[in-house]
Amino acid sequence: MKKAKTLAWILVIAFVAVIAIAGFYIGTHDVPVLQPKGMVAQRQRDILIISSLLMLIVVLPVLIFTAIFTVRYRKENEKAKYTPEWEHSAWFEALWWGVPFIIIICLAVICYKTSHELNPFKPIDNGKKPVTVQAVALQWKWLFIYPEEGIATVNFLEIPVDRPINFEITSDAPMNSLWIPQLAGQIYAMPARRTELHLIANETGDYEGRSSNLSGHGFAGMIFTTRVAQESDYQSWVRSVRRNSKTMDVAEYKKLLVPSSYVKPEYYGRVQSGLFDRVVLQFSAPGEEL
Repeated sequence: MKKAKTLAWILVIAFVAVIAIAGFYIGTHDVPVLQPKGMVAQRQRDILIISSLLMLIVVLPVLIFTAIFTVRYRKENEKAKYTPEWEHSAWFEALWWGVPFIIIICLAVICYKTSHELNPFKPIDNGKKPVTVQAVALQWKWLFIYPEEGIATVNFLEIPVDRPINFEITSDAPMNSLWIPQLAGQIYAMPARRTELHLIANETGDYEGRSSNLSGHGFAGMIFTTRVAQESDYQSWVRSVRRNSKTMDVAEYKKLLVPSSYVKPEYYGRVQSGLFDRVVLQFSAPGEEL
């Protein structure tokens, strides 16, 4: 009996230690969603952690007591108290119904509040002029159009730090999903639809972006680099792209429609006016074909 008790507590301690070590490892290693570099991503990380901790209030005791009861009430332990006529305890009923109820109320309040605060369609206002980027999901690459700067890129996105970024998103391929894990959550890109995503980066650096929606055999290669730069560096980059002789017009765009993945970044110094709108309307408006 003594050995069984010792074994039970060893199992419990080992289980808790594994959970703690796993949490420490995840929190200190390269997991993008847990290492946010933007305001939106940071709030989302906080929600994830708070929700997980609230749920662990129920999950951990259940797992721990499962291990304890398995050993304590095994067939060979004749000293365990056997109460077949016991059927109700107001205290226990209140505990295992009341605690989950309170947790659900807390989660509901958090979800309701943050769903409005972090609405991807809600513009971010920090007093600075936002940058508009039009993103088109293709097979299997991303086209980014900067309508105000008059430039475009493929599989490369550069944005200034501490300035709101207003994405307009569509697709000219199977449904995809634009996602830069360290800056914001994902938003779907669908043909004939224009959707939005607003984010802001708090730190300079290079961050990976990708599609988070499976869209065929080239899906794994649908990745791009997001470079967050100081304002002066961003303006210098825009000027350097403008010096590029390539133009993103309908003819060049149709070349991009050919499926390909792991495409190296390309830069276009000029963009045909209204190209993004034509991409959106080509499926829904008669006579608007590219």
